[in-house]
Amino acid sequence: MSEPASRSYVLDTNVLLYDPNALFAFDEHHVIIPMTVIEEVDRFKKELSETGRNARTISRHLDALRQRGSLREGVDLEGGGQLRVDYRTHGPDLPITWGPQTNDNLILRTVLRLHEEGSTSVKLVTRDTNMRLKCDALGVPAEDYQNAHIQVDEQYTGVEERTTTAELIDRIHADGYAALDELEGPPPAPHGFLILSAEGQPGKTAMVRADPRQERLRKVGRFREGVWGIFARNKEQLFALDLLLDDEINLVTLNGVAGTGKTLIAIAAGLKMVADEGTYRKLLVSRPIFPLGRDIGFLPGDVEQKLNPWMKPIFDNLELLLSSRLDGGEPQRGNGRGRRGREDDVAEYQYLMDQKIIEVEPLTYIRGRSIPLQYLVVDEAQNLTPHEIKTVLTRAGEGTKVVLTGDPGQIDNPYVDALSNGLTYTIERFKDCDIAGHVTLRKGERSALAELAARLL
Repeated sequence: MSEPASRSYVLDTNVLLYDPNALFAFDEHHVIIPMTVIEEVDRFKKELSETGRNARTISRHLDALRQRGSLREGVDLEGGGQLRVDYRTHGPDLPITWGPQTNDNLILRTVLRLHEEGSTSVKLVTRDTNMRLKCDALGVPAEDYQNAHIQVDEQYTGVEERTTTAELIDRIHADGYAALDELEGPPPAPHGFLILSAEGQPGKTAMVRADPRQERLRKVGRFREGVWGIFARNKEQLFALDLLLDDEINLVTLNGVAGTGKTLIAIAAGLKMVADEGTYRKLLVSRPIFPLGRDIGFLPGDVEQKLNPWMKPIFDNLELLLSSRLDGGEPQRGNGRGRRGREDDVAEYQYLMDQKIIEVEPLTYIRGRSIPLQYLVVDEAQNLTPHEIKTVLTRAGEGTKVVLTGDPGQIDNPYVDALSNGLTYTIERFKDCDIAGHVTLRKGERSALAELAARLL
């Protein structure tokens, strides 16, 4: 049996707080907003967080629609459907004991009533897994918000393997590059990396990056001198450094499991570009104080002291970089910090911070800023929504490079998942852009134990 041409979608509060434009995402179908959802949105409108801003945006959208007609009777949408607010909070008794009279249960009553009395198909759209389970128990259709998920056939990794001629590989090693059109098969993604092997000679290989600006396959260097005492330990780290040290690439995205070195090599490359080469004025390292925009709370001390617990992973990486660099890149076995002590490392990066070479801060106050000529590293980007990532990227001024790092398998934000988080969204949307590059790091290098835990647990 085919579904009716026109369907009614009841939107849960979490859908609107995730994407205020969800009101207009259902084309010719009808959108129903329960009064309970309006009440819940109202509770968030005074927050200074991203959720609060989304709540205020929803209210403005609904107010604008109200001026075009009655929300109670339904207002026509541009896609051909209608939007209306269902003001009745009562409904049929739920068939089993559902606990206290929560807002979730009020919404479920509304959905069940609409389902029983409606002539069109009614579905609840919610990001809450338990709400979808409850709808299933009630016999009411429910689904996740599909616009939250980036559609991918296969996750883009930025690296692929290809077979080519031995002559092409020899020329790449001799000249350092080859013409892009000499490569057979579909063209690689801009700044995509290829591991080439010769037909019939698997031992003859070359690693190149597709450079769309010069239409070349450019050989990837080895960085034999290291980058601030850090040396690439695998191919993916080598590829990541190649992108990070190219000042003509404005956006670099790095994802991978814990311990693959994403944040460490991003900061090391930033220090080289800022402190050694002067390509950028400042290295700005940030990470969301989850969720983005929430105040840093009532921790004692000034702003720097309040931030310290949140930014400790960044400081740990700075300590390691400084100890490795000043010990000749060879930390001694045992304490992992070489011959220097922790106090020396702290004093060293504190000096860099006092000189404004490095700044470490939360994303809380980034809205409204313009950030020119800076090397911006955003760690834990998998906890950001696509809208929050857009807020970050639109802060980039002239000459700024943005690096997003994260692990979609370590998400703390309840409103996003592996396919709807801002990092995955950015990787997919920018994979064909000439100013962006991406690498997925696969091999853990933190320790044998860390790598094993990332794979087994």
